[in-house]
Amino acid sequence: MSHNDNGVSRRNVLKGVGASVAAAGVGTGLAAAKPDDTVEVNVGFNSERGRQAALSRADETVRTFNSIDVLTLRLPKQAVTALETNPNVRYVEENGTMEAFAQTLPWGVDRVDAEVAHANGETGAGADIAIVDTGIDDDHPDLQANLGRGKAFVSCGNGGYFGNCQFSGNNNACNEPWSDDNDHGTHCAGIADAVDNTEGVVGVSTEATLHAVKVLDCSGSGTFSDIAAGVEYVADQGWDVASMSLGGSSGSSALKDAVEYAQGEGVLLVAAAGNDGPCTGCVGYPAAYDEVVAVSSTDSNDDLSEFSSQGPEIELAAPGTDIYSTVPGGYATFSGTSMACPHVAGGGGQLMANGATNGDARSQLKSTAENIGLSSNESGAGLLDVAAALGLDSSDDT
Repeated sequence: MSHNDNGVSRRNVLKGVGASVAAAGVGTGLAAAKPDDTVEVNVGFNSERGRQAALSRADETVRTFNSIDVLTLRLPKQAVTALETNPNVRYVEENGTMEAFAQTLPWGVDRVDAEVAHANGETGAGADIAIVDTGIDDDHPDLQANLGRGKAFVSCGNGGYFGNCQFSGNNNACNEPWSDDNDHGTHCAGIADAVDNTEGVVGVSTEATLHAVKVLDCSGSGTFSDIAAGVEYVADQGWDVASMSLGGSSGSSALKDAVEYAQGEGVLLVAAAGNDGPCTGCVGYPAAYDEVVAVSSTDSNDDLSEFSSQGPEIELAAPGTDIYSTVPGGYATFSGTSMACPHVAGGGGQLMANGATNGDARSQLKSTAENIGLSSNESGAGLLDVAAALGLDSSDDT
């Protein structure tokens, strides 16, 4: 039971630690130094004679390397000139710097004015947002600070009932039972609540507590029972929001029981409408249930995404085309109503952090939504506007 997100640019990824590095240029330090000034340089040598020549002129050895013929040294500027003419020295360069790429404000977070909320101190701190999905990367630098508890209702790493992970193309580590072995849940988590930490991306909320409720296996599929158990678990923990970027064309009595129970226990239930568009009256389940906020997807032109399901059950629209967010080990751009859903979940978390009930949050999100000229079947009450829901205006963004 899963959405197959269309338009996915798999692995538009910066692998490694949350931000990659960008060359910052050598700078003018070496060029501007006087002959007696001490400078820090990297010396590449091609023989032991070159190595010794460099060391003999150094005031301090900063670093030696095990496998490459390079030394990092501090020495007088005049020694650099001498080394540059030594035939046993390949190069002498200033030991310049590189910088982490700046944090990216994804267009969807910007479009729903979540950055206005951040600028006014609204971060979602105190709210609990459950990502009911494939799990969350437990060591992602843009998510780790916000991670709370996790629970798995399917096994990580073996594909469960529906198949084997070796065929899924995903090799993500299962450090925890609720780790993400697919990418999907981590991507949704980053949209809802990536940390505002100067690297990577930022979420709609930035300080809510994220909980991984793993109900989908490595192939992105889970049974009605798995998902119902996950929704029940969210309610039993007393968490505020359940973000469900999943669905199917038919309902389930067990899942219906679970969403009724969770709604009654105070959970704001948000779900992706589905990717069956263009179509009318094709909103999937659980989004189609009355207890759940059904979210359609828009693109950067405020048009309905071509893949987005639509129908009378739609309550809100949110950005879902070409959304850049976290995946295990880096970042990627995905498209789908799965990406629209956590925008609303993050916005709901902001309201519930301020004391709103699930009913209050649902009503407030709808009453403050922006009219972007789409029909109610396409966008419900309109496009999510986080700032307006919090009583802020975009002019408050400083």
